[in-house]
Amino acid sequence: MTLGFVLGPVVLWLARPTDTTLVAGVAIALVGEGLRVWAAGHLTKAQQVTTSGPYRSFAHPLYLGSSIIGAGLAIASASAIAAGLIAVYLVATLTASIRSERAFLRSEVASGDARQRFALTRAIANREHRALLGVLVAILLLAWKATYNGSFWR
Repeated sequence: MTLGFVLGPVVLWLARPTDTTLVAGVAIALVGEGLRVWAAGHLTKAQQVTTSGPYRSFAHPLYLGSSIIGAGLAIASASAIAAGLIAVYLVATLTASIRSERAFLRSEVASGDARQRFALTRAIANREHRALLGVLVAILLLAWKATYNGSFWR
């Protein structure tokens, strides 16, 4: 079982979202998902190092997007402990992913200047729709919890 499946329910249990924290957190999380979609649309995984789109400015825009999503969900949860668990999850998973990715890129992927136009089909091929679905599920669960707690649109 992955860390996310263990911590997700705990974060939801600890969350105390309100309409204000949901609006702010969702806005931030959607910016992060937008960055991920933009990055995934420029990336051909396991084939080349990409230097177009957000890769011109950031070494790991997918991971930066995930971190922004995490910050948004932490704000939406309105719980310091939940935010801490989200941070632990992000540090653990992103650090491991970056290490693994660097090792793979050094040994397997052709380097060079690979610039590509954004393509939604490439973002879908990179399964970014799964990340978007995950963000939407988390937002809906937090909205449900805020409604259930009576703190939504009061």
